[in-house]
Amino acid sequence: MKTFAILFLSLIFAVSCNQKPMNQTNIKTPVVAKITKEFNNHGDKRTDDYYWLNERENPKVIAYLNAENAYYDTLTAHTKKFQKELFEEMKARIKKDDESVPYKKNGYYYITRYIKGGQYPIYARKKESLKADEEVLFDGNQMAEGQDYFKLGGLNISPNNKLVAFAVDTVSRRQYNIQIKDLTTGKIYPEIIKNTTGGSVWANDNKTLFYTQKNPTTLRSERIFKHILGTSPSEDIEVYFEADDTFGVHVTKSKSEQYILIGSYSTLSTEYQYINADNPDDIFKVFQPREKDLEYSLAHYNEYFYILTNKDKAKNFKLMKTHVNATSKDNWKEVIPHRKDVLLEDMSLFKNYMVLEERSNGLNKIRIKRWDAKADYYLPFNEETYSAFVFANPEFDTEIIRYGYNSLTTPSSIIDFDMKEKTFEIKKEQEVLGGKFDKKNYTSQRLWATARDGKKVAISMVHHKKTKLTAKTPILLYAYGSYGYTIDPNFSTSRLSLLDRGFVFAIAHVRGGQYLGRQWYDDGKLLHKKNTFTDFIDCGNYLIEKGYTSSKHLYAEGGSAGGLLMGAIVNMSPQTFNGVIAAVPFVDVITTMFDDSIPLTTSEYDEWGNPNVKEFYEYIKSYSPYDNVVAQDYPNMLITTGLHDSQVQYFEPAKWIAKLREYKTDSNLLLMHTNMEAGHGGASGRFDALKEVAREQAFLLDLEGISK
Repeated sequence: MKTFAILFLSLIFAVSCNQKPMNQTNIKTPVVAKITKEFNNHGDKRTDDYYWLNERENPKVIAYLNAENAYYDTLTAHTKKFQKELFEEMKARIKKDDESVPYKKNGYYYITRYIKGGQYPIYARKKESLKADEEVLFDGNQMAEGQDYFKLGGLNISPNNKLVAFAVDTVSRRQYNIQIKDLTTGKIYPEIIKNTTGGSVWANDNKTLFYTQKNPTTLRSERIFKHILGTSPSEDIEVYFEADDTFGVHVTKSKSEQYILIGSYSTLSTEYQYINADNPDDIFKVFQPREKDLEYSLAHYNEYFYILTNKDKAKNFKLMKTHVNATSKDNWKEVIPHRKDVLLEDMSLFKNYMVLEERSNGLNKIRIKRWDAKADYYLPFNEETYSAFVFANPEFDTEIIRYGYNSLTTPSSIIDFDMKEKTFEIKKEQEVLGGKFDKKNYTSQRLWATARDGKKVAISMVHHKKTKLTAKTPILLYAYGSYGYTIDPNFSTSRLSLLDRGFVFAIAHVRGGQYLGRQWYDDGKLLHKKNTFTDFIDCGNYLIEKGYTSSKHLYAEGGSAGGLLMGAIVNMSPQTFNGVIAAVPFVDVITTMFDDSIPLTTSEYDEWGNPNVKEFYEYIKSYSPYDNVVAQDYPNMLITTGLHDSQVQYFEPAKWIAKLREYKTDSNLLLMHTNMEAGHGGASGRFDALKEVAREQAFLLDLEGISK
């Protein structure tokens, strides 16, 4: 196939030799043909020579992607053995027959486990006791046979424990088909509900299933349907259509099992509707009508709904409550007030306690508060930088809360905490196999870089204790920086392959996430988006100025919106980094945000801005990586994408690399690898995914001259 692609490419593309990587002077780079398309917006003319690469079914496009893969294979041929060694090394650290900590719900213990050699999980349960016989619900390995990509999700057990709804994606476009299995007979019902998000909700009658359907073109989650067991999906009843194309919609069930909730959401506004789960034919009632800049989420307890909200300019959110029969915001009463220095991220309700997940000075906090006010305390965490989060807690009447904990040096643990007795029980510690790992061999710390506008930006950093921080030390700096999503300092077994070879791994907690609260997010989006990019550059320069590394040994990585970050920094400050990995990068911002037929566009106007408004158009254009490629030296770069990516379409990185090849003035590596069978998340199997990690690590280590 690769040979055919190269031969076909020679017939339809011009070929140049403007790059001399790894002393291979005779390797010719594939340069795609130019077909100029002109745009005129707000009186401003733009041209795009590679717009035509969005023609997914065009054989010339497929040939070009295959040719780039062949080019990548040729230039990295000398690392193939090393990649395999890295893969086997990473694989050896993973417990092959691992299983999750069982959790109990409605009389059953549920377990997810892997078998040796299995790429996919097996889902099972045991009735009432862990000593009971195991009932296998699904074997992902059997279901995935013959598929290039396989994803099983949306497992949803009916209230009577006799049925399970499940969803499958075999394309990697996040368009799931839902089916229903009878757990008493093993029979799978013939009806297949197509083009859904995968999630579903059972009403309490054990026959009515609510689900979310996507727009087939934009993939926007826009409709809620009601399906009756045993009927054709063509007979399903539409119960809600979200007409505003800047909103998405989902359906869920309260932990109390008493209410079914439809949530409509945009970046800055939410709205919920609800019915009693005992009455699935009722008409949904609006909880509180949507308002611009009003966000809220719901939980139910006894006669009250509890509301996590930013009402009344509570930027970091507060907790309120209201009676189930008086749900509009005028009836909401404050339970936990807004705090300027504490971000209230989530809540979990139990019979005797409420558990709050907070973030203060960048660090996770878990707060436990009794309803009767007899106790109010925080769980103790001792490391300088870590990640802690409330885990699966489906049971309501319990004194036990389950939470997860890990750090850059500490493998993940699942812990049960008795909220009454204040005792801990570690249910599971992540095993790192291979016999070489000892957490005492690694050290982590948190640094604070000063951004150009004076803001302090945190950097979480980890390395092997034998690694000395000098100008020759390689550092991989990672960030995301969008949607308010915070990258917490988590443990990674695959990262050990870098750390054990002298690399330092660091996370820049740049603006655009919520590491330092909601304001930190607001200061990194819309007309403040460039703060995300300059924060990252300033963090890199801080590490250089401290003498921890140098520009010859500093590397950057980000994916998706983090890939946008990578695209921006190589335009703005290419001299700061020796190498950059941009995974599934969102780099053609202005064109994508103009195209409302592309998935996610309209729902993200509040994140990036609507380019139909001139002010936003000019600002987005000023940083959009594809639009700002210029004739200059660029770092060594590896770009990855997936042909079936529904989040960032493959043609964005394909266009970007074509333009970079045209303009760049250096002889550094510029490589792209397209997974022709996968989408945004990459390979679906747990071991296949490691091959992609090994590919990226080999790229970095090869640039450092490390091949063992």
